[in-house]
Amino acid sequence: MSKRPGSAADAGLSVADARVLAESWALSLRAERKSPQTLKTYGDGVRFYLDWCETTDHAPLVRVSLTTWTAHLLDTGAAASTATSRQLAVRRFASWLTDEGEIDADPFIGLKSPKIDQKVIEPLTADQLRAIVRACQVAKGTDPKEIFRRRRDEAILRFMIETGTRAGEVVAITLEDVNLPGGEVIVRRGKGGKGRRVPFGPEAALALDRYIRLRRTHRLAESPMLWLGDRGKGFTYDALHKTLGLRAAAAGIEGFHPHRLRHTAAHRWLAAGGSEGGLMAVAGWTRPDMLQRYTKARAEDRAAEEAKALNLGEL
Repeated sequence: MSKRPGSAADAGLSVADARVLAESWALSLRAERKSPQTLKTYGDGVRFYLDWCETTDHAPLVRVSLTTWTAHLLDTGAAASTATSRQLAVRRFASWLTDEGEIDADPFIGLKSPKIDQKVIEPLTADQLRAIVRACQVAKGTDPKEIFRRRRDEAILRFMIETGTRAGEVVAITLEDVNLPGGEVIVRRGKGGKGRRVPFGPEAALALDRYIRLRRTHRLAESPMLWLGDRGKGFTYDALHKTLGLRAAAAGIEGFHPHRLRHTAAHRWLAAGGSEGGLMAVAGWTRPDMLQRYTKARAEDRAAEEAKALNLGEL
């Protein structure tokens, strides 16, 4: 009887061995100072893949196994971007295994990723922005813990709405990174390990100041991290997604994701007459195509307003 291609009977690393080596890979990624979100994305991708291999009796370091798993993700409703991200995690893991001499050759070299359709993400409207900020307002007689949450969430929202800073970058901000009088935050390690200065205006400064003053009463006030949890804990990437999602739900905003704030900030910058070069510097983009990707949803609207202002029909 012939064996099924990609089955555990094929030669190669076992799932159990791969799980052990994945822990070493995680240490290597930390030594490279990868961001917490990158560590989570890569870790989840490899873990989910190995779980599937174990359940379906597929050998992990076989090309047909990875292509079958990728097809399974797409067939079960995963977005192409999700399937691509998880496949990439496995491919990076295999590349590391090859570099470390744990396997003789990378079996996934040249493997194609799923084709990703570029989605047009609509920015939030001015009414939606006002509504989500209002969802953070504090009413009289509010519980102190709830007051802390609302002050923190408003500061986060106002900062992200104005600057478009990535969620992972926001979570990593420390107290020392914030210059309230100067109106700027230092992002120590943005995407690709690059740092930059991010300016903010009076409204964000006021919200940050109100939060920081209240933060002094927190049990973790001595922590170097700017954002703190309301139950005596730190504030993680997942916590930011959850708390802003709750504010968006209270504001009646559907399909919210913190990344929409980045698209919104980019659109508002250009709509207000800001330069593309300035936006790229503040947002931390080094390629013009990234700017176009984030701002194309309202490009026609901005062009129409610009055309009216130019009034080129006047002779």
